[in-house]
Amino acid sequence: MSAKVLDGKQVSGRIEADLTARVARLKDRIGRTPILATILVGGDPASATYVKMKGNACRRVGMDSIKVELPESTTTEQLLAEIARLNINPDVHGILLQHPVPAQIDERACFDAIALEKDVDGVTCLGFGRMSMGERAYGSATPAGIMSLLSAYDIPLSGRHAVVVGRSPILGKPMAMMLLAANATVTICHSRTQDLPGMVRQADIVVGAVGRPAFIQSDWIKDGAVVVDAGYHPGGVGDIELGGVVSRAFAYTPVPGGVGPMTIATLMRQTVEAGERLIR
Repeated sequence: MSAKVLDGKQVSGRIEADLTARVARLKDRIGRTPILATILVGGDPASATYVKMKGNACRRVGMDSIKVELPESTTTEQLLAEIARLNINPDVHGILLQHPVPAQIDERACFDAIALEKDVDGVTCLGFGRMSMGERAYGSATPAGIMSLLSAYDIPLSGRHAVVVGRSPILGKPMAMMLLAANATVTICHSRTQDLPGMVRQADIVVGAVGRPAFIQSDWIKDGAVVVDAGYHPGGVGDIELGGVVSRAFAYTPVPGGVGPMTIATLMRQTVEAGERLIR
């Protein structure tokens, strides 16, 4: 029996339809729309593509966007100054700093400079801490999108053993906290975990978030597991070798078309929420 496909395109389409209606109501009531500011530093083609996709998503739901493009030579101080300007701009409701930034920039300092109420990508330490404690904050967009996708397909999490392979501050760590909040039992693994295959074989839910193409082998995954691949690499390859999984898993996310669309839909949803709170 083939595994259930967790179709991020389909679910994100439903989310965008709801957001379109919410944005229209806001525009009719107040005459303003939520605005997302994106900051792109340097000329990385992949980053430019991601920023363009987010701008397109804004237009699809009727939002406006501001695109800030800075040169490769930008310093930390210059980027902090740009973020400060966006923080105090009442017409900006969400701020996205595209990752990664050039090596000379202190990315963490720049992430943390984003005002909490405009941190719609969920990248600040303050936002992570509040989310981890169950307080109101915007969750990191990719793991929050994964949680929405699992919920849309009624995937049970309570009491299940989830193994997250990856520990990045904007994916692996917040993913683990969100699963824990949903009453899953969570193990965080990474590339240096001893007997990683054995750890993955224990998982009812596997989240590949390690950032290496096909790093997690299909024979590590037990029959009936839920497989979530949060990676995307050239050639349409994720972090998990999916070929041997689709006939044995209970459910899986395709690459592409699984987690990616949910990340963007979550960013749009959180920007609309920020607009609904901030627009007066």
